[in-house]
Amino acid sequence: MNMKPLVLGNRSARYPIIQGGMGVGVSLSRLAGAVAKAGGVGIISAAQIGFEEDDFLTNCKEANLRALTKHVKLAKAQADGGLVGVNIMVATSQYREQVIAACEAGADVIISGAGLPTELPSLVKGYEETTKIAPIVSTARSAQVILKLWDKHDHRTADFVVIEGPKAGGHLGFTREQLDAFTQETYDEEIRKIIDVVGTFREKYSQPIPVIVAGGIFDQADIRRVLSLGADGVQIATRFVVTEECDASEAYKQAYLAADETDIEIIKSPVGMPGRAVHNHFLDQVEKGQVPFHRCLACLKACKPAQTPYCITKALIDAVKGDVENGLVFCGSNAARLKEMTTVPKLMKELVF
Repeated sequence: MNMKPLVLGNRSARYPIIQGGMGVGVSLSRLAGAVAKAGGVGIISAAQIGFEEDDFLTNCKEANLRALTKHVKLAKAQADGGLVGVNIMVATSQYREQVIAACEAGADVIISGAGLPTELPSLVKGYEETTKIAPIVSTARSAQVILKLWDKHDHRTADFVVIEGPKAGGHLGFTREQLDAFTQETYDEEIRKIIDVVGTFREKYSQPIPVIVAGGIFDQADIRRVLSLGADGVQIATRFVVTEECDASEAYKQAYLAADETDIEIIKSPVGMPGRAVHNHFLDQVEKGQVPFHRCLACLKACKPAQTPYCITKALIDAVKGDVENGLVFCGSNAARLKEMTTVPKLMKELVF
């Protein structure tokens, strides 16, 4: 079985491998551009992307939009014709503005989760030929709901669908109880059910809708397994962190390499969602009570500053800049399997067949 290109309407990537979006600041233009140039789909995370802008703390909204435009253009210039996209969370307070900015900057794809992206088709109107869209789903039910909504209200369907499973890093679309109950067999069965749901919309619209599986994809064996289930490609995030091209600090990458299986845990995010992260001093402090912060940047719609145990923006920025003991280090379930640094071209060569 050889890998086929990932075809998204009038767009295509040499390999059906999408580099997952990782925020804050882990996957920006350097990583995304390198992956796109190597034949995959490079994804920039829009989450608080303007954190390095001089006016981020005083003009967060404009800093984020400016940085998003900048990083999309930088990545596309580096990509040598490869596909570059943006991951934009529905939960962010700048969702509409970021989607429009990504389209205007020339993003080839927008992947959207952390909530149901009900508005996405209407926001990309006029850019359908240049910007392809995908919802992130975790269950057959969520796939059915979002695709039916797009069909009913926008008379269109997804250009592709990303299934994010229970082994992914960062925020997860499952309850803690669901995470505890999942087995590989139950997850594989859910993938099949989602593929069946997508199949009904493929038939209605007489067009391909590639299904991409994310979460716990580490090597060729994992890729072959999900392709054998009927998927069309994979999304991989954690493995790209320990590449020279990754935008995170060296200390952040070393935190991955130093982690063992006992260091990786499920935490509760300030917005109530489970997440997967590397255990550190910061999480010990969170266990003891609220970690004080002095400025709210209103990054997430659901966040209530008076009640939140810590500021997730500050925690993620601290970590990506290198303070990995006092920040939040999100990771996938296989982070402990990482033993050495590599480069994007070497990793892509290892993954493709």
